[in-house]
Amino acid sequence: MKEKNEQKEQAKGLQIDKKTILFITLAILGIMILAGILTQVIPRGQFFHTEDGSIIPIDRRGKSTYHTIDFRLPFWKTFTAPIEVFGSSDALTGVAIILFIILIGGTFLILDKSGVLSYIMASVVKKFSMRKYMLLPVVILIMMALSSVMGILEESITIVPLCVAISLALGWDSLVGVSISLLAIAFGYSAATFNPFNVVLVQSMAGLPIFSGLWYRLIVFAGIYGILTAFVIRYAKRIEADPSRSIVRGSDEKLRERFQADMSVCENEQLRLATKRFLTCIALVVVIAVVSFVLQRITAIPFDVREYISYAPMAGMAILFTIGGLIAGHTAGIRGKNLLHSFLQGAKTIAPVAPLIIFVMAVTFLMREGKITDTILYHIYTGINGFNPAISLLLISLVVLAMEFFIGSGTAKAFLIMPLVLPLADLVHISRQSVVLAFCLSDGLGNVLYPTSGVMLIAIGLVGVSYGKFLRFTWKLFLAEFAFSAVALFGAIALGYK
Repeated sequence: MKEKNEQKEQAKGLQIDKKTILFITLAILGIMILAGILTQVIPRGQFFHTEDGSIIPIDRRGKSTYHTIDFRLPFWKTFTAPIEVFGSSDALTGVAIILFIILIGGTFLILDKSGVLSYIMASVVKKFSMRKYMLLPVVILIMMALSSVMGILEESITIVPLCVAISLALGWDSLVGVSISLLAIAFGYSAATFNPFNVVLVQSMAGLPIFSGLWYRLIVFAGIYGILTAFVIRYAKRIEADPSRSIVRGSDEKLRERFQADMSVCENEQLRLATKRFLTCIALVVVIAVVSFVLQRITAIPFDVREYISYAPMAGMAILFTIGGLIAGHTAGIRGKNLLHSFLQGAKTIAPVAPLIIFVMAVTFLMREGKITDTILYHIYTGINGFNPAISLLLISLVVLAMEFFIGSGTAKAFLIMPLVLPLADLVHISRQSVVLAFCLSDGLGNVLYPTSGVMLIAIGLVGVSYGKFLRFTWKLFLAEFAFSAVALFGAIALGYK
């Protein structure tokens, strides 16, 4: 009997299929080895870097600061990179993400086991069951706005399972839930308006007034929102009419068993109180995000301090989500050792994703330590020169998109790419505001495109969607968004966007 209870408990909370996590980990490991091979075959070189990591591509005499160096990273370091990365500047970010995921995993099991997740899901289903196609555009708008304004991304891991549960309960599939959460947040990143991690940073590097050019970015936001919303509603109606057309119907059967909507829980006063206390903690996360957003605008605060402040929303989400879950679990009747045991069991269930994050970090580490990142940038820099402004701007966008494969951090990409691109933009008469737009559009799209995106892989893995099926579902959407991005960039050139 005890074993059955433990198996039942393990069937709750956040889970990633063992085969899925093994396949994803092996794929990332393969990419890491490829990065190691590239460090052996690509010429090593570097630009002159300032103390803050920015590149100075051209010296006072107008000559490139890039130069080859007599260096080759020992190939065996490819296999020690997952360990050595923790001695690099990326260590803090990596540890923070791993702790964030483990805390979320532990908390989700408590919320699931206590019935709080069921209460939230049943309440939403009850309210929108007769007008569910009103729910989709509203949720997409909220998710995109959070990302566009505050730079929410990693936090989507907490939202995806709940959105999938609601989607299944309303008669759709898990891909609809992924679309209104993960995809909406990623595309909100592309349609950035006030996002501190791309708009503010790149505008600061470009010497532009912070938040300038907002009018055109709002137009871009509306366009991306319209494309995503139309795509999701069309797909939802199609698979509702014919469920056999869903490519995830097999894996969704298991999810439907886990996320069955018991409408009777809506009358449970104890669960209502537990949910209220949990949502109060989540509301405090929004407050922290707003305060962080405001503090990052204050230029009197040193840059290093503002960079630490930028981690506040993710830290706040992890801490308050955990505290809220513990309070909700206690209120719902899970107490003492049972509460702690449930949390540890949930953390244990999701812990296998930690190596995935480490291998993703190792890819960036190898590129940097192998001294080939600057070489790649140098050849891109010289290759773009000579095209007309519209094509040059599109190529800049493609460069950012390509670098996303190896460098997931928008901040890191900005410090690597912008010092090269901005002088080039001046030479070919592209406004720096247009460069900011190009960077944002590609930065957001890349967050959910490549298998080196740890956040994306974990989010879809939690709801049983393989990377192959995810691409099969989204490739038309990616093409549509990229086509719109190209039109938006050409429009920026035509309008003299400044």
